Amino acid sequence: MTGREPGRPALGWIRLLLGGLAVVAIGVALAQLRDARRGVTTETMTAEGTPMTVFRPVDRTGTAPVVVIAHGFAGSQQLMQPFAVTLARAGYVAVTFDFAGHGANPRPLTGSVSREDGATRRLVEETARVVDRAIGLGDGRLALLGHSMATDIIVRVAQSRADVGATVAVSMFSPAVTATSPRNLLVIAGEWEGGLRREALRAVGLVSAPASAEPGITYGEFAAGTARRAAVSPRAEHVGVLYNETSLREALVWLDASFGRPVTAVPDLDGRGMWILLLLLGVVVLAWPLSALLPGAASPPVGSGLGWRRIAPPLILPALLTPIGLRFVPTNFLPVIVGDYLAVHFAAYGALTALCIAFVQRRRSSQRAIVSRGRLAAGTLALMLFGLVALAWPIHSYVTAFVPVGHRLPLFAATLAGTLVYFLADEWLTRGEGAARGAYLASKLAFLVSLGLAVALDFQRLFFLLIIVPVIVAFFLVYGLFSAWAFRRSGHPFMAGIANALAFAWAIAATFPLVAR
Repeated sequence: MTGREPGRPALGWIRLLLGGLAVVAIGVALAQLRDARRGVTTETMTAEGTPMTVFRPVDRTGTAPVVVIAHGFAGSQQLMQPFAVTLARAGYVAVTFDFAGHGANPRPLTGSVSREDGATRRLVEETARVVDRAIGLGDGRLALLGHSMATDIIVRVAQSRADVGATVAVSMFSPAVTATSPRNLLVIAGEWEGGLRREALRAVGLVSAPASAEPGITYGEFAAGTARRAAVSPRAEHVGVLYNETSLREALVWLDASFGRPVTAVPDLDGRGMWILLLLLGVVVLAWPLSALLPGAASPPVGSGLGWRRIAPPLILPALLTPIGLRFVPTNFLPVIVGDYLAVHFAAYGALTALCIAFVQRRRSSQRAIVSRGRLAAGTLALMLFGLVALAWPIHSYVTAFVPVGHRLPLFAATLAGTLVYFLADEWLTRGEGAARGAYLASKLAFLVSLGLAVALDFQRLFFLLIIVPVIVAFFLVYGLFSAWAFRRSGHPFMAGIANALAFAWAIAATFPLVAR
């Protein structure tokens, strides 16, 4: 049994060439990423159970200011390493940590995430404990740096302590900022973060008033603690802003000025961002030639094979009915923020899709395909292993905590039940002989619209979904390519359906914050 694609010598040579280039790219990227901590030593410790990592320069002499660095929602301390390494190379003591419910922190987040006296207060208290543990590692001078969700936390901590000399808020949203506090505030936003760029200028405008604040201009005085500046990192969005050289340089220069240190003429910035992109690009490109090794599992290829006219109901109805129906269904049954809702959304959406497929195909007579279950299982296993080894491992090693270990394993199992229903139904809907061209893309757009409707119907509970939409889009793009290549070779949509379900459940279980129910 073989797949649909005929063996052609020219295509084989193209695969070999691209595969070789991809391997070289992966090798170069890994070599550079292994060198990412050059010039820096690290030490792990805890603050009443909160995992911390301390970054110091290898050739340190004497003491230096301490910079406590906090990650954002669904992040981890690995995600903040570009700032930690850059600052440590410049002579600072940089300290990262995992918030409760995030990364390697075994404790769940407590309190309501929508109330200032709930989760926000708990995170402020946890950050204060980390600061108390870290302050003794330096010369007594202290700065705070945070991203996204953490910006509101570090602003409040800075306002409560007289020893915080500077605050760097990346992708900031905090109602606590005033015209006089926190001291020496730098606000960094990505060029593609429109709303957060406006928020940065609003915060700086409290000091520049009555003049309007302009990006790249410092207002106030460092000596008086009133210095304030908005910086825009070019070609950066909510995650890319953490790797952008402008972000790293602005933070370093700001801290040097705040503490009266000589400005580093040629700062040794952490440049891992481009190497992470090269690594992931190499992995995606390598997947295409490797897909030729997958076994053919069905002949002729199977799937719904629906054209545009008949595929409309399965595309549209689940996108509308799922968010409306779940608006009245309690979905907070798992100890994770919005992850339980997302799992149920996947399951309900997939079930409705399957029902629609069954309805529109009820009178269809189709040729019986020959399916090899053994080949299907072998190909599915190979595809899953590729995703785990080639994507999950480098993400965990160089980007953010990405392994659902220990207390996250039950969450992974529960989420997988939902993603399996969705991806099996969706892959079947969009594949098969005669299937509408572009149906796969249309189905993913419909799913994203469905999530948008869900947030609109219950914004207070689900607004965190908006933060992770770019990540979902990236996963859809990457695993959509894997799906197309796997189906072209195997002829069976379930091979990619199972592998994609595993990948999404893995990502949700590994990254979404755990909470106490």
